[in-house]
Amino acid sequence: MRNRLKVLRAERDWSQGDLAQHLGVSRQTVNAIETGRYDPSLPLAFRIATLLDQPIEAIFTPDSEEAGAPSAASAASPTAATPTGLLAASA
Repeated sequence: MRNRLKVLRAERDWSQGDLAQHLGVSRQTVNAIETGRYDPSLPLAFRIATLLDQPIEAIFTPDSEEAGAPSAASAASPTAATPTGLLAASA
């Protein structure tokens, strides 16, 4: 999941520690969310959105594959996205 957290934090001239303190999480958690190593829980995402006065979808956007867009492999092969268990059962 991509996010605009770093940009929105910088607009407020907050450090990662400042944002973490407002949210009740560690600075490491804020860093992990900003760098995309961690996706926040839904309650935390709501707290972030409320604090920054933004809708969640203005802060967090799914990667194209997470949004349901087919990957290059599945677009090239109609069976690439099919679970092998289903292929065996239908054969």
